[in-house]
Amino acid sequence: MSDCLFCKIIDGSIPSTKIYEDEYVYAFMDIMPLTKGHTLLIPKEHVKNVYEMSEETAANLFKVAPRIANAIKDSFQPAGMNLLNNCEEAAGQSVFHFHLHFIPRYDETDGFKTTWITKEDEFAPEMLKTLADEVIANLNK
Repeated sequence: MSDCLFCKIIDGSIPSTKIYEDEYVYAFMDIMPLTKGHTLLIPKEHVKNVYEMSEETAANLFKVAPRIANAIKDSFQPAGMNLLNNCEEAAGQSVFHFHLHFIPRYDETDGFKTTWITKEDEFAPEMLKTLADEVIANLNK
């Protein structure tokens, strides 16, 4: 796609700090890193988000993900790592070309915060079963 930032990175018209490339995917250092080693992995095929991604594209991307994660782990020895994808604007997606963030975590002062406010009181087991049945019905379409 001609106006896509990540497509321009793939075709070389915008520079990047590449760490991996094959026929299907491209990985590079995030220019606005949250922590040391913050890396993005993208499919070379322009696909807006996971909703539009084919199983084949997903397979090609996620078969490389462990290699990228382990290379970051071996390079920087983080205490952990967040893998993150923001899907759609409401979830924080700002570049509309699927990208998977690898965010190495070092300690509570590394600058990246995750907050989970659970709602188990609102979702009793019966409600979870009802919700699961809805998803299952859509899996079988």
